[in-house]
Amino acid sequence: MRFIWTLIWSFLLSNMAFYVLGSMQGGKFDFTTASIFGVVFALFITVVGEMLPKEAEEH
Repeated sequence: MRFIWTLIWSFLLSNMAFYVLGSMQGGKFDFTTASIFGVVFALFITVVGEMLPKEAEEH
């Protein structure tokens, strides 16, 4: 479930960032590029999250 949420949030945030930055520069919003970037960002975050050491549980 955490992978699905990571994909959803990265997709939404990357599209929002591309839209805002594009409008600030007077450019055109490209949904395809923003979506591809969102998926790549989600994969990067997932890989980095899996590589981090797991914390030991405290009892």
